[in-house]
Amino acid sequence: MRAWWVNQPGPISTRPLLQGRRDTPTPAARELLVEVTVCGVCRTDLHLAEGDLAPRRPHVVPGHEAVGVVIERGADCSRFRTGDRVGVAWLGSTCGKCSYCRRGDENLCLSPVFTGWDRDGGYAEHMTVAEDFAYPVPAAFSDEQAAPLLCSGIIGYRALKRAALPVGGRLGIYGFGSSAHITAQLALKQGASVFVMTRSAGARSLALGLGADYAGDAYDAPPVPLDSAILFAPVGDLVPVALRALDRGGTLAIAGIHLSDIPVLNYGRELFFERQVRSVTANTRADGHEFLALASRLSLSLTTTVYPFDAADKALEDLAADRITGSAVLRVRPDHAAL
Repeated sequence: MRAWWVNQPGPISTRPLLQGRRDTPTPAARELLVEVTVCGVCRTDLHLAEGDLAPRRPHVVPGHEAVGVVIERGADCSRFRTGDRVGVAWLGSTCGKCSYCRRGDENLCLSPVFTGWDRDGGYAEHMTVAEDFAYPVPAAFSDEQAAPLLCSGIIGYRALKRAALPVGGRLGIYGFGSSAHITAQLALKQGASVFVMTRSAGARSLALGLGADYAGDAYDAPPVPLDSAILFAPVGDLVPVALRALDRGGTLAIAGIHLSDIPVLNYGRELFFERQVRSVTANTRADGHEFLALASRLSLSLTTTVYPFDAADKALEDLAADRITGSAVLRVRPDHAAL
């Protein structure tokens, strides 16, 4: 099969990804073999390629927003049949035994496995997935539309919950890429007012088109105090900026897996009056199922830019340079609906 893998982590300009041929994997017991049709391009893939996230094993295949068709089942599989359309997301497996898993916080598992980091992901024509960690893809979405939902959407959903946005509240969003443009719609459709701060003029235009009340530069102060905020940009310098924009009792959720260093905070200006900061760590499968059902019910609109499979490195270059508005998606094979 054709695949891309991380050859030598480094700046994206050094071409850290290599394309070639790999053996098609064989599903183990309770695993599915998936023929990938599309895979979303996530900023986490960029962090992996550039070494901000050290690869967990040599020559790992990135990609954790994969949509495809089940073509083979390992022993003891029962949830899906051959021919079913499935989604493969970031959380690849958990131990199920540690105290965090037992209490329902599997996103905090002591020995998790992540797709496209620990195990090979969707920048390939085929991949395996533990059946218990695959998702049925809502019929309302094409493969291309569904791919960003599997990480950008799920993580945005969890970040929105962590931000503790009150009903009808004012939400600030810092950075407006793939996850943010989905999360903004969730908030808007649930009655919130949304204020976007981002350095990309194209992203500001998209935000206003989706119904945001305000769109300014990343370091601008919103016109009103915020009840909650989500930081999607991996820029630690924005943490005090976002905290100063919060109203008394407001919450900032930091959604990324990687963040540059946070500068020294001034207690009086940025934390007093019971402002708080929360991190977002992966997601639970319950988050994924809840979000996919909600996305279908709310008819979310996905803005996507499609790249051919051979241009995976170009997609990451464009992501690094903020040349993508909305979500980037690799087209690996024809859409399942067209087969």
